Amino acid sequence: MNSEIEVFKIRIVSPPYQLINLSTYQHPMIKIPVIAIYDVGKTNKKLLLFNEEYKLVYEETKQLEETKDEDGYACEDVLLLTQWVKESFDRLLSGGRFNIKAINFAAYGASFVYLDEKKDIIPPLYNYLKPYPPDLQKVFFKNYGGETAVCKQTASPSLGNLNSGLQLYRLKYENPRKFAQIKYALHLPQYLSFIFTQQVFSEITSVGCHTFLWDFRQNSYHEWVDKENIMEKLPDFLYAGNPGGVTQDKITVGVGLHDSSAALIPYLISFNDPFILLSTGTWCISLNPFNDILLSGDELSKDCLCYLSYEKKPVKASRLFAGYEHEQQVIRLAQYFNKPKDYFAGIAYDPKILIKLSSGNKRNIKSKRAAKIGQSFFEARNLNTFLNYEEAYHQLIADIIAQQVNSTQLLLEGGIIKRIFVDGGFSKNSIFMHLLADALPRYEVYAAAMPAASALGAALVIHQHWNSRPLPADIIDLKLYSVPHDAAL
Repeated sequence: MNSEIEVFKIRIVSPPYQLINLSTYQHPMIKIPVIAIYDVGKTNKKLLLFNEEYKLVYEETKQLEETKDEDGYACEDVLLLTQWVKESFDRLLSGGRFNIKAINFAAYGASFVYLDEKKDIIPPLYNYLKPYPPDLQKVFFKNYGGETAVCKQTASPSLGNLNSGLQLYRLKYENPRKFAQIKYALHLPQYLSFIFTQQVFSEITSVGCHTFLWDFRQNSYHEWVDKENIMEKLPDFLYAGNPGGVTQDKITVGVGLHDSSAALIPYLISFNDPFILLSTGTWCISLNPFNDILLSGDELSKDCLCYLSYEKKPVKASRLFAGYEHEQQVIRLAQYFNKPKDYFAGIAYDPKILIKLSSGNKRNIKSKRAAKIGQSFFEARNLNTFLNYEEAYHQLIADIIAQQVNSTQLLLEGGIIKRIFVDGGFSKNSIFMHLLADALPRYEVYAAAMPAASALGAALVIHQHWNSRPLPADIIDLKLYSVPHDAAL
């Protein structure tokens, strides 16, 4: 059984996005030329349509019920996901309103879909949050030079199942029969492409996102991938800018990208000066595509890592599980203060509340903390010390910001960065944006308004294969929250 969250039949995006004039397309014989993007997150699955000016003209959102793996651990129902992808696309084709020229995909990383010799799915799609067997991990590191060496070579902290290559390693030793059945291991974005083309490919942004598969120093697969017979299950690479095939209706199909890497593409196209992108969602990921210095042991210990861009260039990043923490804590606040779950969405930034919280010795939000980056202080706070939901929520964001600033500052060494762009859920949160700007006074801090950065990046990367118009210059709408104290307006 699945539950539909919200379906917008035709959603015209309101400001700050530019309104779409559909009067041109009112004639029944004229269809809107679009690209369809499946943006698949852990929680929300989205189907978005962009017109030739990259304006969002349609959005469908779905949440799918999870299933369980053989150990009873909750995981993505890959069969249900496949069904929704097929049905939603067929519905668009039969609707007759759009002329779909191309399809592409952005999806969360660290997740494999396995296919057998006949290209049938071998379920399940394992959850990257599932605990990894400590003893097996110790054996792996012992065989390949130790944890520190492997982490430096693969530019990733040791993250268990989040190092998706270790999922295959685990299957080999814990379930050798299933491992032998696997003919192809596709990362989720490439599996979504496979649904439409039946073609199998690997793609560098998926392989290069904390998988333990890629040796950043050798710029090739890590030696263990070949020695453990993993290489033979990984298809050949296809560059993300090339189509992965066509549908039966001759619609161009992209090969898909890891969502965090896809989110960078609109910014790389739009800005030449160095910047950091803070992409906020379940994970808040700070991305610096202008820092290719190899990771130090200290950076790895603070959850820094490197991604690979669609052009195979390293992108230094730091991660914080802040979106997930926010999601859990607003449930707690709603229950305690007897408010709706989404009550926080209507709370505006109030500096008077923050002054009160600071003077009440609930921690100065501007102070620096030396503690290890991770979950904020808020979980340990006693909610009865707050007068109301508004006070508690301001404190929650202040505590998250304390951690977020420490995480982002790991990428600010060297002095060449002047701008920080924030996109995703927190970019719409006035409290988060004001506090971030206040905590980083040396930088221009912008909220970036665009319809789904990951999806837009996936559309832009195959522009030449579906869109004859030039790339627009106004893809991103920015709102400035701070100017460096030494800058002139």
